[in-house]
Amino acid sequence: MMKFQDMPYERPDAEALKKAYERAAEKLLKAKTYGEARSAFLEVQEEEEKAETMESICYIRNTIDTTDAFYNDELLAIREADASLIPVRQLYQKALSGSIFRKDLEQEFGPQLLRLVDASLKSSDERIVPELIREGEVSMEYQKDSAAATTEFRGEKCNFYGLLKHMESTDREERREAFLAWAGLYESISGKLDARYDELVSLRVSMAEKMGFSSYTDLAYLNMERFDYGPEQAAAFRRQIREIVTPAVEKLRERQRKRLGLDRLFFYDETLLFPEGNPSPIGTTEELVEKAQAMYREMSPETGEFFDFMVKYRLFDLKTRPGKHMGGYMASIPAYKAPFIFSNFNGTNADVDVLTHEAGHAFQGYLSMRSIPVRMIQGSTAEVSEIHSMTMEHFTYPWMESFFGDKAEDYVTGHLVGSLAVLPYMASVDEFQHRVYEKPDMDAIDRRRTWREIEKAYMPWRDYDGEPFLEEGGFWMQKQHIFLYPFYYIDYALAQMGASYLYGLSKTDPEKAWKDYLTLLKAGGTKSYFELLSLAGIPNPFEEGNVEKCVGHMIREALDRYQ
Repeated sequence: MMKFQDMPYERPDAEALKKAYERAAEKLLKAKTYGEARSAFLEVQEEEEKAETMESICYIRNTIDTTDAFYNDELLAIREADASLIPVRQLYQKALSGSIFRKDLEQEFGPQLLRLVDASLKSSDERIVPELIREGEVSMEYQKDSAAATTEFRGEKCNFYGLLKHMESTDREERREAFLAWAGLYESISGKLDARYDELVSLRVSMAEKMGFSSYTDLAYLNMERFDYGPEQAAAFRRQIREIVTPAVEKLRERQRKRLGLDRLFFYDETLLFPEGNPSPIGTTEELVEKAQAMYREMSPETGEFFDFMVKYRLFDLKTRPGKHMGGYMASIPAYKAPFIFSNFNGTNADVDVLTHEAGHAFQGYLSMRSIPVRMIQGSTAEVSEIHSMTMEHFTYPWMESFFGDKAEDYVTGHLVGSLAVLPYMASVDEFQHRVYEKPDMDAIDRRRTWREIEKAYMPWRDYDGEPFLEEGGFWMQKQHIFLYPFYYIDYALAQMGASYLYGLSKTDPEKAWKDYLTLLKAGGTKSYFELLSLAGIPNPFEEGNVEKCVGHMIREALDRYQ
């Protein structure tokens, strides 16, 4: 094993993978015993792992520096090659799905594996190769547009993340100026972003039409491996958010207004929860990592081993800088059984949120890459993956004094308030995407009008102080998931239900909460969403009343704390 910066990269051998698919398809069709069929399946896994490892290294290095022409070109080449493999991959998947030894495969590896294969067959087709290639190109163009956007603010060159820390200032005028600069930065590139999104929507609708789906929404749900629920259930869940969570957040926002001594609470006030200032983490990036290492060693033997591994092999890139991709993520480097954490530290409490959130993802990946032999089912669907990360955020509360000193309780209070306040926004993003793909011919103005209408329903407190671009509905543009990962966002809200439930359990029975959490992590993606919820004892959030059951205790705690 070596440090990430020393890991060699070479373009994945698409021809080798093609031959592996062809050989495996032939072996599966000719197999006389389960052993022969199993061997063919595992040989493909080995070749896919090699290719995915190189693709992951390339993606990480591209996002670390989106101006690096080499990894930019490599990523485009990888995506083009991957799209060209669709026909032969389907040949293999058809042989696997239709194998006379299918039941044996399901008995050994679980039925979810073949469900995923069947879904892939339904959602991929060589006819959509041109659209897939172009979608990848436009997505990268969007990322470069966003990463390159900077502005001068009080003598400092800032990107979007650099401005956010100023939007938490105790000086209201500084918050307002930063907010105007932030909004102006989005407006300055809005023409580009609108054009990118127009093309992305068009490409996605074209793919759905070519494959015979009634709408792109149906294809997207299949791509997201949503086997247990559909758009109607998602709409019912959003309604529960609107009825249960929105009123609670309205109360919290009114208390915030009073705490800050304001006549009106504007958008740029929302991030400041405490008049004396939000708690900021104490220490440099390196010191925060050291504190996280000590925390995870104390938390459990498993988390200690995991985080020591991350530190030893420098599996992080945490600081924000010009040209770096926005956001945070965890990626897997399977040949090394290594997770990687990417972030944009900006000196706010969000830095600690990342160290706990992405560490939850990485911890699950670390465990599953060592216990589940089949790569396809090491990770679960997004609704469960985000339970891994969000639960870890809550479970780290007892160690927050290390990061925030005497402001630790403020951090916990703020985290609880933030975890609730973001739920209506998540529901808004989901409804927006459903509306866009219901009427894909919307123009830029229609989309902004639609966003503002949705926003007012879920977040009636939102007040942009007359800033025209945002008052017209431009705020939707700041969510990269809408561009890059269609329909991936309600998953966070669904996952918060599970995380909140486990957090509530930890307050009354911490040993059981940790045991149930580990059970969920170790199961990876071996079962479907509903099956994994049941395995961990988590209520199904789609069932009427379960939103209250999951987050009711958190609402009460937040209201008690934030008087």
